[in-house]
Amino acid sequence: MSGRNYDASTTQRRTMQPQRRFGAGEVPACLVVLQGQRLGQRINLGENPLVIGRAPEADFQIVERSVSRAHCRITREPAGYRIKDLDSTNKTFLNDQPIIEAELKDGDHISVGSCVLKFMDRSSVEARYHEELYQLATADPLTDLYNRRQFLEMMDREIVRAMNHKRPLALLIIDLDHFKAINDEYGHPNGDIVLKKVALALRGHAREDFIVARIGGEEFALVLPEHELARAVTFANSLRLALSELEFNLDNEVKRITISVGVAEWQSGMTTTGDFMRAADAQLYRAKQGGRNQVCSSLA
Repeated sequence: MSGRNYDASTTQRRTMQPQRRFGAGEVPACLVVLQGQRLGQRINLGENPLVIGRAPEADFQIVERSVSRAHCRITREPAGYRIKDLDSTNKTFLNDQPIIEAELKDGDHISVGSCVLKFMDRSSVEARYHEELYQLATADPLTDLYNRRQFLEMMDREIVRAMNHKRPLALLIIDLDHFKAINDEYGHPNGDIVLKKVALALRGHAREDFIVARIGGEEFALVLPEHELARAVTFANSLRLALSELEFNLDNEVKRITISVGVAEWQSGMTTTGDFMRAADAQLYRAKQGGRNQVCSSLA
C-alpha cells in the first residue's frame, strides 16, 4: 500500500493510516493492477519509495519465480515519479520496453513478471475515479476505517511477515458494551454518532503501523505488529480506559460507554487467520461473560 515503506534489511516499516478520503485535487498518484495477482488493486504512491518484488518485505509483493526479490523501485522527485530497475533477473518493462531507469508519465504501463501495473498521475481524472472505487471496496462507509474484508486481507499479510521474520503479532477484538441499548433508547442515528466517535478515538490511539477496522456492527479489531501478548494487553487496557472517558451527547443527555476486549498473540500452532480470530474472539467472550468493561487474554 502507498503509505508503507519497507527496509529490506529489517522488519520495521511505516504505515500511514489509509482511512482518509481525498478531495478534489488531493488524489494521490497511484498504480492500478491491470493484469496478474490482485487484479484491480490500487497502490497509492506517496513520498516514500515503493519497492516491487517477490520478497515479503516488498511494498508490493508479486509471488512469481520470474520476479526478483527486489525487482524495481518507484521514487518521488520534485518533477514527478521515476522507476528504476534494481538489477532484476528478468528486467522491468515500461510500455513493453526494458528500462534501467525512467520517468513515469500518466497512463504508463509497468510490467513486472506477468503483472501489469498502470501508473496514474495525481492530476488524472481516472485516478480520482479509482480512488473512489478503492474507498468503496476497502473502507467501512460509516467510520472510514478498514472494512472486514480488507482487514482480513491485510492481517493475512502481517501474519506472513511475522512468520517469515519470527516476530510477534497481536490481535485485539473490541466490542462496545450494551450498544444495543443505545440504539433502542436513542435511535440508530445516535448510535452512528457513537460508532464514529469510537472509530476516531481508536485511530487516534493507534500507532501508524497498526491496522484498525470495523468488522461488525459494534465490533472493532486492531492488528498490532511487533507486539507480544503482555504488551498488547497493556495497550488494550490503556485503550479501554481512554474510551471510558469519552462523552457522548445523545438527545441532550451525556452518556459514556465501556468496551470489552479479547487479546491474542499469533502462535506457532496456528495456521490461518481464522485460528487467530477465534483465539481473540474466545477471549472477548470471556471478557463479556466476566461482566464486561475488561480485557481478557490467555495471561489472565
